[in-house]
Amino acid sequence: MATALPIGNAVLEAAIAPRLAVIEERLRDAVAQSDRLADDTSRHLVDAGGKRLRPMLTLLTAQLGDASRPEVVDAAVVVELTHLATLYHDDVMDSAPTRRGAPSAHEVWGNSVAILTGDLLFARASNVVAGLGPTAVRIQAETFERLCLGQLHETVGPSPEEDPVRHYLQVLADKTGSLIATSARFGAMFAGCDRAVVDQVRAYGEYAGVAFQLADDVLDVRSDGAVSGKTPGTDLREGVATMPVLLLRRLVAAGDAQPEDVKLLADIDGDLSSDAALQSVVERLRGHEVLTQTSDLAHQWSARAVSAIASLPAGPVREALETFAEALVARAA
Repeated sequence: MATALPIGNAVLEAAIAPRLAVIEERLRDAVAQSDRLADDTSRHLVDAGGKRLRPMLTLLTAQLGDASRPEVVDAAVVVELTHLATLYHDDVMDSAPTRRGAPSAHEVWGNSVAILTGDLLFARASNVVAGLGPTAVRIQAETFERLCLGQLHETVGPSPEEDPVRHYLQVLADKTGSLIATSARFGAMFAGCDRAVVDQVRAYGEYAGVAFQLADDVLDVRSDGAVSGKTPGTDLREGVATMPVLLLRRLVAAGDAQPEDVKLLADIDGDLSSDAALQSVVERLRGHEVLTQTSDLAHQWSARAVSAIASLPAGPVREALETFAEALVARAA
């Protein structure tokens, strides 16, 4: 089930909560398959629960217009189905053993089945979005393209002439920001808001998505699995250079590092296959300034999101969007 709504307004929460419950039912219907194996694999992550941040954001931005339109719920289902599909693929790419406190699909059924299940969910998302018209189909296709490009660029890494930090921020914008931006955009668009409002919430979602992922980078080091739903240090073990590692690498390359910084980076680049080696690196990163710097960056991107909607009419919806952006990064405090 979805977690408590991080919008800080009881009236809006009361308006949105019943529609979130409808979306939850729609998700379960959407992933149902006539084939028993496909049904089991498709339900795996839906049954594991989750924050449902993307459909929640769709419902929230719809409050800027006519939130009662049925297309709003369809759009919210589309963005969450798309998100769930990416999780099946991401966990294979990252070799993540758990997701949302449960074994990852590839741990249960293997990589091929997990990838094909993700493809099935993309197909179901496409089926729903087709009913929303050609503009929605085009937006969904553009978002899907950015999701793939983000994963591709993360996998290949920056070219020698690219700044690794800038490259990584673009990866986050594509892999995470694009779908959160579409979630916000769909809500306002299908609620009948004018173009200026739609453009503002789309920019808000892009910035909030980057902030959210930077906060996740902190959580990958700072939290335990029971809090984050991910094994601490998973990205480190798989050699994914998240923002704390990139900042540490920049510090060492600039010649401003202490001997313990150089040793920490060497250990990160070394063999982290043993739990003891991984735990040692995680514990040292937890107390390092680069983790604080990453948390600060997350808050800066959250502030950008808030600035993007400064021209929206003052009132409970704008305030809730501000609270939502702040809640995304409060986890990394």
